[in-house]
Amino acid sequence: MAGNKQKNILVTGGAGFIGSHLCKYLIDLGQKVICLDNLFTGSLSNIQEIYNHPNFEFVNHDITEPYFRENIDEIYNLACPASPIHYQYNPIKTVKTCTIGVINMLGLAKKNNAKILQASTSEVYGDPNIHPQNEIYNGNVNPIGPRSCYDEGKRCSETLFMDYNREHKLKIKIIRIFNTFGPNMATNDGRVISNFILQAISDNDLTIYGDGTQTRSFQYIDDLIEAMIKMMNTDNDFLGPINIGNPNEITMNKLASIILSLTNSKSKISYKELPQDDPKRRRPDIKLAKINLGWEPNYSLEDGLYKTINYFKKLNEVN
Repeated sequence: MAGNKQKNILVTGGAGFIGSHLCKYLIDLGQKVICLDNLFTGSLSNIQEIYNHPNFEFVNHDITEPYFRENIDEIYNLACPASPIHYQYNPIKTVKTCTIGVINMLGLAKKNNAKILQASTSEVYGDPNIHPQNEIYNGNVNPIGPRSCYDEGKRCSETLFMDYNREHKLKIKIIRIFNTFGPNMATNDGRVISNFILQAISDNDLTIYGDGTQTRSFQYIDDLIEAMIKMMNTDNDFLGPINIGNPNEITMNKLASIILSLTNSKSKISYKELPQDDPKRRRPDIKLAKINLGWEPNYSLEDGLYKTINYFKKLNEVN
């Protein structure tokens, strides 16, 4: 890297959807990347093209177990199942990942005097009573519901990060990621975009939970990765939390119609009951990201969907 010191960067959950894109991006920047993943939701196929790169190392490890390593400059902590199907499969393990796992990574950062970024989530806002959601809103989360292992787990992760900063002066960064999509999404994660695309290209009915008037705001993966790098590179006194998402809000009915159009699908739409505690509206206020990172999303929903549909079509051809 011309003019820049090469860093040793640890990415937990690095074989997952977001982590694999981040690892590739960091490799392209000339960094050395250690990818830590237990492959519960991650996949080696996501990192296949960089697996043998001289600056890349894969370590099969679960962050709920201690991990020791020297000469680490930065840690991106992404390890945690992020879709309801996966985080509810073993809810106690999800909470452990967000607490014991986070403590292990904060301890590793402390030993290395490394900067560490926590991938938190818009789910910390729960089913929000204010709209759009900004970073000073404390959320409306059910602490005993079926989603709480993830929602409250991530809230506790943020608590731990802030306390390590206050107590140990650890260099921390916290981002709250809103709905993100793109290639390398898992086919069985139950997320609305991957569900809709897979159903559409197979001419199966698109399943909408609820009446389809509930909203989400979707950002393409490349926009998120750019924001993560920018956040990691901010001054040490800027900690976050900071919303990273696309403020363009869309109903599930509208999303379904766009995907049907882009795939030329013959699929119909079927409606099912809305799951418990599922948020009705979701849209980020990204003023802080614009001011502090000079960042806002570049990809339109249609451009991102086009790339993601092509990814899933190729995956279907292989399988």
